[in-house]
Amino acid sequence: MSATGITEGITEDVDRSDPDYRAWLKEAVRKVQADANRSADTHLLRFPLPEAWGIDLYLKDESTHPTGSLKHRLARSLFLYALCNGWIRPGRPVVEASSGSTAVSEAYFAKLIGVPFVAVVPRTTSAEKCRLIEFHGGACHFVDDPMKVYEESAALAQRTGGHYMDQFTYAERATDWRGNNNIAESIYQQLRLERYPEPAWIVATAGTGGTSATIARYVHYMQFDTRVCVPDPENSVFFEGWTTHDPDVTGDCGSRIEGIGRPRMEPSFLPGAIDRMMKVPDAASVAACHALEAAIGRKAGGSTGTGLWSALKIVSEMVAEGRTGSVVTLLCDPGDRYLDKYYSDDWLAAQSLDIAPYAKTIETLLSTGIWREPGA
Repeated sequence: MSATGITEGITEDVDRSDPDYRAWLKEAVRKVQADANRSADTHLLRFPLPEAWGIDLYLKDESTHPTGSLKHRLARSLFLYALCNGWIRPGRPVVEASSGSTAVSEAYFAKLIGVPFVAVVPRTTSAEKCRLIEFHGGACHFVDDPMKVYEESAALAQRTGGHYMDQFTYAERATDWRGNNNIAESIYQQLRLERYPEPAWIVATAGTGGTSATIARYVHYMQFDTRVCVPDPENSVFFEGWTTHDPDVTGDCGSRIEGIGRPRMEPSFLPGAIDRMMKVPDAASVAACHALEAAIGRKAGGSTGTGLWSALKIVSEMVAEGRTGSVVTLLCDPGDRYLDKYYSDDWLAAQSLDIAPYAKTIETLLSTGIWREPGA
């Protein structure tokens, strides 16, 4: 016997094959892939703009997924990634740090394959999102400090023998950015019969950063000229980290725009892949949500408003420069999850958010083609 514990001259052989586990794994992967086959494509909606502008603005409506948000795609990719890596095991919980929508979708997939799910969420997460997590069979584990969700999730997974999914690390690598009907490929396929099939800009907000990374990588891989813009809400450090090239920048509070904005530069956010960022006031995000409802009759969450505000600003630049083309942004989740927030006058007043000046900016743009920032 050598110092390494291996008998010299003998072939050591340890076979950990587990037929029961492999049978469970095959069935779990089949169920998750079947969900994609049923629900991967979502609608591409048009936001009405004056015909004379020669510009088309679209919203990729991710609220039509079975769990009602863009995060359904991410959760599916994360589950396939973790399953195929051997990280998720029968009977053991999946634990996730989430502000809500990812947890709703992950609870759905956990229930689909028959494993427990626990979401570690900030205590400020909307009551409707918590209800949806529990509706899909998950449990909520609350923390008072949003910055503690990471370490508490890891610790909880360790205590229970489960798997910490860690969307903020794995979002950008779990998704197949080369195609496989990812969100970018779906957008381009749906645009192929439109008058401007290659958009001038795609606007994608960032929570993990996985969606903007997927879109930007696909654009580069397919050699399109499309530019990618990432708007950032207040109380998020992505914009500051991107503009200063500082990967270690942190903040001390959470974003009021649920689902996007982070107090640290998340590992899945790829600064070098994107072309442009905007820092969007929270009041502007909410005003854009209300403008969307007025335009197409659909309520959406605050992250949709953040993206729409930035997309409209880009449209205004195209109008001013006499350029035609198309712009795409995302309808991330439905507004009925936020009736007590972004659609509540009491909440807006409590947060000291005055959306009227920003609503006026949008109204002026749509009627005159001119963008006037509030206070400018």
